[in-house]
Amino acid sequence: MTEQTVADEREVSIATMRPTLREQRSALAIIGLLSVGFVAIAPFAAKQVVQVGSFVPTVQAIIFVTNLTTAVLLFSQFSILSLPELLLLAGGYLFSALIVIPHALSYPGAFAPKGLLGSGIQATPWLYAFWHFGFSAVVLCYACLLEINSKKLFVHNSGLPAICLSTAIVVALVCALTWSVAAKEEYWPRLLANEVEFTPLTNYIGTIPLVTSMLAFVVLWIRRRSVLDLWLAVAIFATVVEQAVACLFIVSRYSVGAYAVRTFSVIVSTIVLSAMLFEFVRVYASLVRTNQMLWRERENKLTNLEVAVAAITHEVRQPLTGISTKGAAARRYLEREPPNIDRAQAILDEVVSAGFRADEVLKSIRALFRTTNQEQQPIDVTELTLEAIRIMHRELTRNGITVNTQLADELPPIMGHRGQLQQVLLNLIENSIDAMRTITDRNRVIRVGTELQSAAVVISVEDSGPGIEPKEMTSVFDAFVTTKATGMGLGLAISKMIIERHGGQIVVVPSANNGAHFRITLPIKAAALTARL
Repeated sequence: MTEQTVADEREVSIATMRPTLREQRSALAIIGLLSVGFVAIAPFAAKQVVQVGSFVPTVQAIIFVTNLTTAVLLFSQFSILSLPELLLLAGGYLFSALIVIPHALSYPGAFAPKGLLGSGIQATPWLYAFWHFGFSAVVLCYACLLEINSKKLFVHNSGLPAICLSTAIVVALVCALTWSVAAKEEYWPRLLANEVEFTPLTNYIGTIPLVTSMLAFVVLWIRRRSVLDLWLAVAIFATVVEQAVACLFIVSRYSVGAYAVRTFSVIVSTIVLSAMLFEFVRVYASLVRTNQMLWRERENKLTNLEVAVAAITHEVRQPLTGISTKGAAARRYLEREPPNIDRAQAILDEVVSAGFRADEVLKSIRALFRTTNQEQQPIDVTELTLEAIRIMHRELTRNGITVNTQLADELPPIMGHRGQLQQVLLNLIENSIDAMRTITDRNRVIRVGTELQSAAVVISVEDSGPGIEPKEMTSVFDAFVTTKATGMGLGLAISKMIIERHGGQIVVVPSANNGAHFRITLPIKAAALTARL
């Protein structure tokens, strides 16, 4: 596993993510509620109430499931991050999950009048003391480990053996403690005077897990560094409240305080589990969104590749068609008797010019699909417009189209990519030619004009063709939308992309002659004005 991979895994782990301000406020709010609960229960803790036989088994079952689930989740985090403190904490939760089994089985009246372990009445309170002292001691050790450099304690490639060893130690410890108090009860001090009332020693023994829990809370709250630490501090504070009620106010079973203590035990077991499940769901949702973004990015790249290939095909077709047509014409002039050398040379000059234009088209498209800023130069709009008309002269003449130009004088230059802007004008003129091929009831005319408006130059191209339906004007610049039988629907989409890359705007507006009317607005930048001066 590389260092980058480890870093990424830590960023999405509850054991390493820094708690947010909102999470810290939520934790403080829960601590406040637990404190209020303690104050509310304290005056009534010693009051005896009716015995509910099913209460203890139900509560212990909940605690077993929640603690065991938390232990499994913590073991999984350890297998990813190899942090020893996670292994220790997972062992603590596993200990809490397993020790509630003999505790519930030994409890009088839970499953049998005298319990199912065949022991006396002293086993249950001692198992309860082991349970809470063991958990609070583990949390205290975990909090102390937070100050140690984790990199020095990294355990590479030892996740499963360490988990198995930890599980074996916990199981052996639980079995040993259960055997010691169940089989050798006579050697342990008495914590129950009878099946209901506790001895004074019980309260003194209870101060041990209480003090340990308080120390664990203080150290953990001071040294908390992650979301896990924050919610573990809340859980151990609930343990403090539980032990305070048990030590200070409970003198017998089946009292308000005794039932409250079991309730606090459930809260202790569920706080960290709830936080972990919430964070896992949040991280999973984040991973799903990231995966969706990656798929969209992949689709976008494929679409961009498709658009780039289609754009090359669309833009290069016209000069390549001109090259093949002119090459055939030059060949015919050379095959005549006598060969018309002058005319063939003139056509070959046009072939060379078309070849250079095809190369310029490829460069323009390559620059268009780059993410970096493209190189720009001062451009004379009038010269650019006349050059585009000259390139299309043969096609215009062949289709009987007249070009009327209304070019403004002394236009300031603009900054841009010459080849790309020329390609936009060629696209518009070629579209006008295609639109007017079927016109027979009126003259075929293209009006090309330029004007200066504020800090921008406006280029307009208007034809006398059939025009564009009003409902199609909103989608005319969309990619792969075309009304031509053999069109790709990319010319106007690419033109819009080019103009917007230059900080300008291209729109289609209603025409007074019922044809198509396109207006291009290009800003005059300071660099262009400086170049002019």
